[in-house]
Amino acid sequence: MTPLDHAPAAPASPASACPSAAPALVVSALRPLVRAEASAEASAAALDPADLEQAVWLRLLERLATVGPPDDSARWVRDSVRAEARRGRRTARHEHPYARVEPRADPAGCPERAALGAAERRALRAAVARLPRRCSRLLEAMLAPGDPTYREIAGELGMSQGSLGPMRSRCLGCLRRMLAAEVVAPEPRG
Repeated sequence: MTPLDHAPAAPASPASACPSAAPALVVSALRPLVRAEASAEASAAALDPADLEQAVWLRLLERLATVGPPDDSARWVRDSVRAEARRGRRTARHEHPYARVEPRADPAGCPERAALGAAERRALRAAVARLPRRCSRLLEAMLAPGDPTYREIAGELGMSQGSLGPMRSRCLGCLRRMLAAEVVAPEPRG
C-alpha cells in the first residue's frame, strides 16, 4: 500500500476533476514521506534537508507533468531522495571557493584611479545598505572579502541554498532599478 492509497478521496466536483488537482493530491499525500526521507539522507550527504527536499519536489513535479504519478510512490521517493543526495555529494566535491589572489601592482595605476575605485565601492555599499533588509544582507554576504560559497552564505543567512540564486536575481534587479533612477543620463553633445 502506498501513501497515495491513503490520500483522501477528492469530492466529485468540476474543479477537482481537472488535471491540476491531481498534483496537489500527490504532493499532500507524499509530503511526510519526502520530508522524513530528505531529513534522513541529508546529513550523510552533508546537505541541507530543505535543499534535498526541494530537489525531490522538483523532480516529482517534472514527472507528474510528463509520466504521471509513480506506481510505487514510497519506493520512488526513496530512490529519488538517494539520487538527489548522490548528485549533491558530487556537486559538493567539485565546488571549491576561489583561491584568494592578491591584485598585482599595476604600473599604469595611479592615486586618482585608486581614489575613484574606492569611491565607487563606497557608493555601491551605500546603495546596497538602502535595499530591503533581506536583499542587503544577501548582497553584503556575497560581497564579503572571503568569497564565500553559496552553501556558506545559505548557512549564514539561515535559508535554503536553492533559494539564493532567485533571491540574488531579484535583489540585483532592485539594486539596478534603484541605481538607474539615481544616475542622470548624459545630455546629447553637439
